[in-house]
Amino acid sequence: MEYKNTEYFKVGRALDLRGWDRVIYRMLEILPGFLSWGTIILVVVLSIYQPIVAAYFIIAFDLYWFLKTVYLSLHLRHNWKRLKYNLAADWSAMLGNLKYEHILHLVLLPTHKEGIEVIQQTVNGILETNYDKKKIALVLALEEKAGSEALEIAKTIQSEYADRFGYFLTTVHPGDVPGESAGKGSNISYAAEEARKLILDEHQIPYGDVIVSAFDIDTVPYKQYFSCVTWHFLTAPEPYKTSFQPVPFYNNNIWQAPTLARIVAGSSTFWQMMQQERPEKLATFSSHSVSFSALYEIGYWQKNMVSEDSRIFWNLYLAHNGNYSVLPLSYPVSMDANVAPHFFQTVRNIYKQHRRWTYGVENLPYILFGFIKNRQIPFWKKVSTSFVQIEGFWSLATNPIMIFLLGWLPVILGGDKFNKLVLSYNLPILTRNIMVITMLGLVISSIIFMSFLPERPKDKGLLAHLGMFLQWILVPFTIVIFGAVPGLDAQTRLMFGKYLGFWVTPKHRKKPQ
Repeated sequence: MEYKNTEYFKVGRALDLRGWDRVIYRMLEILPGFLSWGTIILVVVLSIYQPIVAAYFIIAFDLYWFLKTVYLSLHLRHNWKRLKYNLAADWSAMLGNLKYEHILHLVLLPTHKEGIEVIQQTVNGILETNYDKKKIALVLALEEKAGSEALEIAKTIQSEYADRFGYFLTTVHPGDVPGESAGKGSNISYAAEEARKLILDEHQIPYGDVIVSAFDIDTVPYKQYFSCVTWHFLTAPEPYKTSFQPVPFYNNNIWQAPTLARIVAGSSTFWQMMQQERPEKLATFSSHSVSFSALYEIGYWQKNMVSEDSRIFWNLYLAHNGNYSVLPLSYPVSMDANVAPHFFQTVRNIYKQHRRWTYGVENLPYILFGFIKNRQIPFWKKVSTSFVQIEGFWSLATNPIMIFLLGWLPVILGGDKFNKLVLSYNLPILTRNIMVITMLGLVISSIIFMSFLPERPKDKGLLAHLGMFLQWILVPFTIVIFGAVPGLDAQTRLMFGKYLGFWVTPKHRKKPQ
């Protein structure tokens, strides 16, 4: 694993490099924003000067969008069936056919300034799983900058729960460490190393017997999560070259969340479900599990960037010369929908959260630069992976804007000459009809969303259930405002070197009325 010893293995941005390496990396940082803005500007320019060309391009794009939507909807439906099957399966009984008693689950819970009720819900959720708690090591990872209040909460949690797990450790990540950026990556890397010294080494636990679950502080695993992960780990062809990805359900506070928060949370779940059916496009996201030995070999998560949850996959991918993959579990963990005390604060927080998620585009220059440097990865694997990643970030930032906003530009900007053509009359009609047909897929989305909802609280009536179904008509709005726009924002910042810092999503729980 020679690649991990190079100076650019854990590069965070172009400024970390020197000479031509910095120039090349900087050009790769510019690439995604250049492609996205170039596409949008091209459509506008063509609509003014070559409206007929623009119209045919938009028609072709509408058809592409339609076929892509059908394709993704089929994947969503397949994963829905797979999730229901896996939720009903008896993973404990399946483990009974395997030797698994040696496996230890190391659960990392990074916390900043979250309230004690958030941490308690997560810890209680872990306790309610059907896995032997003495085979679980829980690490509550604090930030020094969070202050004395966070430390007092941690002491309360440790005194209440420590004796119910095999091991319990509280770590405090020091602030202002040179070369580190504030965020989850630096915190859990510090916590993992402390756990190695104080739990694994002290008790002589082999690293290869340890599965690390890097959770967000609001992650509540479903009842059989650890059994499911253990089974997949023990049956995977190459478990030390595999990460394990659950599906995030944002159900912890879904009944208290406003409509916009529910739609965006549900859309995020659906995207992850579709990705689970396309493992060649899947990278680790948010909460995930991975072998400790794989993490230890590369020095854990990166400490100098924002999207550490997906970067850890690409670190491992390059370190293993492309022989590393993500295994989709098609099994859920539950997290918080983004909720704030006031509506406009919720809107702002959702936007910031999705801008941080879409800032995962910072992985693209890392991947492409790694492919340039690493000659052990097969050429065609580099080509196919590069295309998938470039197309994914380009689609994220451009497709919703193209389909919902730019389809009428030739009619508006094309002038009288174009507007006298039959094409000018048919273009908006065709665009509208494709949109309507595509929107019919939202019925399936509504049904799937409803099927995974937790039980309705007693203070919520039937109208709340109806609202959960009808809310999906707002998707054309949310996919632009909370998808494409933050995606363009993130790519523009990267393009101009205005690097984004880590933003911690506030965890606010609305109390039932």
